[in-house]
Amino acid sequence: MSIPPEALQKLVQEIESRAIVAQQQINIVKTQISTKQRDVRLLQLTSSELSTIPKETNVYEGVGKMFVFTPIDAVNSRLSSEDATLKKDISDLEKRLHYLETTYEKSRENIEHILRGTGA
Repeated sequence: MSIPPEALQKLVQEIESRAIVAQQQINIVKTQISTKQRDVRLLQLTSSELSTIPKETNVYEGVGKMFVFTPIDAVNSRLSSEDATLKKDISDLEKRLHYLETTYEKSRENIEHILRGTGA
């Protein structure tokens, strides 16, 4: 059974469009991962700087246009919470990246399979 050329061309175009969308999403996810990794490094740097100062030192956090006194323990707690959240986000994004890369590779393989003439 042979597939008409028009149907084959339409199928290839659909697969190609899926591959293009996957490639665009891969680039977006990679950018998001690098941004979150940068944020994690910034949080770790801030936490390490806070660990070097004495516990009785006054620490202030920016809130809008003003600064508010915050105990060091509260700041460290917030930093560790944000760090955990960012690491979970990175993990989720890496899973999504793996899915998108698999989708892209499968689309490319399907196109090559069709163009070789052994397509289903």
